[in-house]
Amino acid sequence: MPARLLLYPITLYFFARRGTERRASRAYLQQLLGRPARTREVLRHFHAFAATTLDRVFFLAHGECDFDLQVSGLDALLDALADGHGALLLGAHVGSFEALRVLAARAPEVRLRLVLDREQTPALNRLLESLAPALRPQVIDAAQGTTAVMLSMVEAAHEGALIAVLADRARAGEATVDAPLLGLRAAFPIAPWRIAATLGVPVVLGLGLYLGGNRYHLRFESLARRVALPREASKRMPVLAELVGQYAARIEAQLREHPFNWFNFYDFWAASFDQAAPSGDSADQSAGVGGASA
Repeated sequence: MPARLLLYPITLYFFARRGTERRASRAYLQQLLGRPARTREVLRHFHAFAATTLDRVFFLAHGECDFDLQVSGLDALLDALADGHGALLLGAHVGSFEALRVLAARAPEVRLRLVLDREQTPALNRLLESLAPALRPQVIDAAQGTTAVMLSMVEAAHEGALIAVLADRARAGEATVDAPLLGLRAAFPIAPWRIAATLGVPVVLGLGLYLGGNRYHLRFESLARRVALPREASKRMPVLAELVGQYAARIEAQLREHPFNWFNFYDFWAASFDQAAPSGDSADQSAGVGGASA
């Protein structure tokens, strides 16, 4: 695509102008690689993010026809949906969440619903929805409030839909548990797992990994057939910690294989603890679905 040529000056511009993101990239890559990150590696990291942002437009405008797309684990995804009661697909700010929309072509029987916050990057969201207005009903807007979002997800599960949420960021005050990621501990939201338990649906990991150029790999893995949470808080939190730990371990495995797909350009480990609510019973009771949004 000719538009990809623009990514090089854009990458250089943001590398020069965005000190916070540049430092976050270096810190992440150093933690991953076990050595100081080179400048060309930070530039490659920025370029991968710019490329996936641009590709969101082409995914919505043309579907997968502009891309070389690999898909693995589709059988695990279809198996999770086989009973007709829906499933929860957990993504992360790793690779392209938008690439998951090509499931409409690869598996047309799958009804996809994405939980996204339209108030974040509203200009970009308006552009994307103008390119593919038919896809707007797929979105459950996380900004509409916890009760409305939960009711929408219950309805989607009753329709047998695949409900996709991002599960690696917690909003301020949201209940979390911590898990190791790249040798450090970070706080992850528990809301996605409480949602899975409430809906009684299987949980699948789904990532659209960017391989460079126009190449992507959609990867699906089963995380849990069912999520059963004990009533007692003292017993519930260890179960949640184990589930979150499994999710974080799978994210780490993908990052070690595809290191430039991490798109949390801030001090993820420190910031997650600064913003998170204490991981106790009161926090658990107040948790919403904010951590499940973009």
